[in-house]
Amino acid sequence: MERLFSSLFSSLFIILFILSINLASSYATTTTYNVLSFGAKGNGVTDSTQAFAKAWAAACTSTESATINVPKGRYLLGSVAFKGDCKSSDITFRIDGTLVAPADYHVLGQADNWLSFEGVSGVSIIGGALDAKGSSLWACKASGTNCPDGATTLSFTNSNNIRINGLLSLNSQMFHIVINGCKDVHIEGVTVIAPGNSPNTDGIHVQFSTNVKITNCTIKTGDDCIPIGPGTKNLWIERVTCGPGHGISIGSLAKDLIEEGVQNVTVFKTVFTGTTNGFRIKSWARPSNGFVQGVRFIDAVMRNVQFPIVIDQNYCPHNLNCPGQVSGVKINDITYQDIRGTSATPIAIKFDCSTKYPCQEIKLQNINLRHLKQVAQSSCNNVIGKALGLVQPNSCL
Repeated sequence: MERLFSSLFSSLFIILFILSINLASSYATTTTYNVLSFGAKGNGVTDSTQAFAKAWAAACTSTESATINVPKGRYLLGSVAFKGDCKSSDITFRIDGTLVAPADYHVLGQADNWLSFEGVSGVSIIGGALDAKGSSLWACKASGTNCPDGATTLSFTNSNNIRINGLLSLNSQMFHIVINGCKDVHIEGVTVIAPGNSPNTDGIHVQFSTNVKITNCTIKTGDDCIPIGPGTKNLWIERVTCGPGHGISIGSLAKDLIEEGVQNVTVFKTVFTGTTNGFRIKSWARPSNGFVQGVRFIDAVMRNVQFPIVIDQNYCPHNLNCPGQVSGVKINDITYQDIRGTSATPIAIKFDCSTKYPCQEIKLQNINLRHLKQVAQSSCNNVIGKALGLVQPNSCL
């Protein structure tokens, strides 16, 4: 018996020893790069652009997992691109401070992006705030003078395995976050804030991307909270609050004659407050080989939303490049389920589809939308579908 216990003890000791080595090695494989060590200053005045670029270069060339640490403070940054082909396949930006754009909007205004990641893999951004100081550019645009277009705050292009968690984006000059040509992206707990009258400050824009999740986010902005562009596939949106803003929109589509479609999109448990739209699908009234299919809008609350449910295939702003034409975008297999609340206008449901390619397989299920404590109305043109359960306003399908 004594020999048995001795053998068991020896085996247990060996196992614990091996585990301790593995645990120690797992910690040892992560290298931390503090931006202060590369010359960054958290005083909000000193330009830290090159310091951040150097920290990225060091992390990128590491053969181990790398963390770029941004301590508390305010870091002034100009436009900077973090490019891929890295040796490390696991780089984390851990931000405890705030990244601040230059006060002069011209510095960023001529650039496409403020902070861009291009061709990267395995990059995570955790915490922090991005203050793009966009209000002076919006004022310029409101005055009608000659102003730059402005920059997107945070852009990921042609990248995969991306995580953005707990980030705050403030007052972007243009779009706040853009996911373009990416795969396997998870955006969690992000907050976007800009005034309701700020122009083109879309929240989280997704296009030409696959397997994207957007969860537990709060978006207050002057344009679409989440615009979904062509080439989007397997998009999951859950527990997002929107307002002010223009809602969650697929489109505008049919900008180009040859265009990738949008498919397999689920939007679940959302709340819209005082927005222009709730769920909108929008295409230009002109030829295109684009399509939208396999979309589920499920479990939403609308609070004083001007147009809670909209399909608009006759979009033609300023009557330019589209009068007299019809949309070639084919829309089918769209479900609206368990949507309730109030419409700020009498027509709570509006389907205005293409005369050439009517919307197909549109389903309304358990809808309860009211206008000024009265039953709202619905409007249908060129749409084929069905209503299930209680649907108010009365279905025009």
